[in-house]
Amino acid sequence: MLSNLLNDSRVSRLVELALMEDIGMGDVTSDAILPDDQRGEAEFFCKEDGVVAGLDVTALVFQYCDHSVRVTPTVNDGNRISNGTCIARIDGPARSILRGERTALNFLQRMSGIATLTRRFVDAVAGTNAKITDTRKTVPGLRVLDKWAVRLGGGVNHRFGLDDMVLIKDNHIVAAGGITRAVERCRQYLANEGLDIKIEVETKSLDDVREALRCHGIHRILLDNFPLEALREAVHLIAHAVEVEASGGVTLANVRAIAETGVDYISVGALTHSVKSLDISLELRHVR
Repeated sequence: MLSNLLNDSRVSRLVELALMEDIGMGDVTSDAILPDDQRGEAEFFCKEDGVVAGLDVTALVFQYCDHSVRVTPTVNDGNRISNGTCIARIDGPARSILRGERTALNFLQRMSGIATLTRRFVDAVAGTNAKITDTRKTVPGLRVLDKWAVRLGGGVNHRFGLDDMVLIKDNHIVAAGGITRAVERCRQYLANEGLDIKIEVETKSLDDVREALRCHGIHRILLDNFPLEALREAVHLIAHAVEVEASGGVTLANVRAIAETGVDYISVGALTHSVKSLDISLELRHVR
C-alpha cells in the first residue's frame, strides 16, 4: 500500500527523527504495564468531518517501530470522511502499537488537516478555471508531507524549493533596479547555466503588470494583494499571454470572488502555515 512518496529518503528520515524524538531510550510506561508478548488490536477513527491524508506515512511509522505490526486502512488517502469513521485498523504487539501511536497521529492529524482545508478551498472555486496552490510557508523539514497533503486535498503544488522555479519577488526587483532588469538577469543566468525552468514575476500594481508584459521569457505573473477590481483589470491586460496567479489575503470568504476574476492559480499560504490538525484518535480495542 505504500506510495512512491515513501521511497523518498526525506520521508524515511522524518519518520526516524520523529520516533527518536518521541521514544528516546524507550516507552517506559508501556514497558512497565504491558507484557512483551501481549498483542493488541486498535483503530484510528476520526472525530470530525474532513479529508484523510497520511495513511501511508502512518504505516511507515509502525513499520519502523515493529515490522510485525499490521496497518489495514479502511479508507484511502484523499477520501472525505465523517465524524466517527474508522480510517485504519492495527494489529500487533501492544507495546509496539502504543510506542508508535503519538508519532503516527502527529503525521496523520497534520496531513489530514492540510488536506481538509485544501479541499474546502478547492470546493469553493469549483466551476471556475482557478486552481488552488500552496506556498513555501511550511514547517521546516515537513515540506514534502505538507505539499503531499495539499495534493491529496485536490490542490496543486507551487515550487517545492528555490531551485525548481524562478520567482522574482519584490526584494529581487528592488535589488536589481526594476522588473525588466531582474528578468533580463534571470534569463541570462538560466541561459548560461543551461537551465530550463520557468520564470514568474511578482507584481504589486497595474504598472508593474504592464512592465512585466513587455519582458520576454516570463511564464507567469503573480498579482500580489490586488483588490478585486484591479485583479479583473490585470487579467484583462494579460489576456492569456502568460499564466496568472493571485496571492495575498485569500480566505474561504473571498476565494470564490478571486477565482471569478479569471486568474489561473490562487496561492494560499494558510493551507500549511495556519492549519488546524484534524481530530483523530487511536483506541486500543482488544488485547490478548
